[in-house]
Amino acid sequence: MRKRTTLQVISTLLLVAFLAIGLVGCNSDDNPDSTNKGTINVVWYPNESSNTHADVRAEVGKLIEEATGRKVEHKMTTDYTIAIEAIASGSADIAMAMGAVGYIEAKNRNPQVDVLFVNADKDGKLDGAKYFSWLCVPTDKADDYKDGDTFSIDNIKGKRMSFVSNSSTSGFKVPTSSIISHFAGENLKEDDLLPDGKFFSEVFFGQSHQGSAISLVSGNVDVAAFCDIELQLYLELKSGEENTIGAVYAVKSGADAPFNVHAGKEFTLIACTPVFNGPNAYNPKNLSDDEIKAIRDLFTSDVVTNNKIIFYDGDDPNAFGLYKIGSSKGYVKVDDSWYNPYR
Repeated sequence: MRKRTTLQVISTLLLVAFLAIGLVGCNSDDNPDSTNKGTINVVWYPNESSNTHADVRAEVGKLIEEATGRKVEHKMTTDYTIAIEAIASGSADIAMAMGAVGYIEAKNRNPQVDVLFVNADKDGKLDGAKYFSWLCVPTDKADDYKDGDTFSIDNIKGKRMSFVSNSSTSGFKVPTSSIISHFAGENLKEDDLLPDGKFFSEVFFGQSHQGSAISLVSGNVDVAAFCDIELQLYLELKSGEENTIGAVYAVKSGADAPFNVHAGKEFTLIACTPVFNGPNAYNPKNLSDDEIKAIRDLFTSDVVTNNKIIFYDGDDPNAFGLYKIGSSKGYVKVDDSWYNPYR
């Protein structure tokens, strides 16, 4: 009886030891810090996937490597949905310069996706952290869209139209909402503004803000939607005030391809709507809490605010970067709830 009891005790101790080892192993697998030894993948929308933004991508990668000690790889895309799916699925760990709508789509697919930071207003705050959604027409046709001394979108019906992507905030969601509101008496729905809809004669998607603008300056469409911030490196203001209806912009000499063959082409703003600055987002699947904090702390510090590759002098025609200092000064922290108006 005593021998049998001893065997039972030994067996019980061995079982407890085995379970303890197993639990330690399980905890190790569940701890992000123990598994995050690979690269950090950063995905970019088509707007920042061109050669024009190669230095910006490299600088962002260098900063993330500095914050985490891990190597960074960049994923360039040709379609908004690719970038959105990448951050939602976790095949990308960080998505830079998203729009509000794309971010919300990603978070709807995966609630773990969240905001890292957002570019601030010219004073480094959230109060005026906005960019602008434009509806534009060729300047030599601008009088066709006038109502007296002011511009109107009354005459865009039946025209050839270019949007950016149906996941674009400023290149689709905002302009279509504005059009539906303006033509309230026609009871339009979003589907009516799509290629098979009844409102436009033809509808195209440029797949980037640059692509939509190229459709306009090349004469392939009559009206185009795109935003100011993605075109700032290719344009110069010819008359009027920036981001105001009636302002005239031209493709500047020396602009990168494909704008280089359209230097001097002018267009006029006939509608201009402010939009909340887009978030830079993350998926925590392959990032520890400490890494997320380190990245956020570095990017919202003066070190990055004063980084001339990310925030450049907009008054210097030869300067290049991601955001003009005159319109955006550094990154700031922001909560997911800041984007609730778009929900």
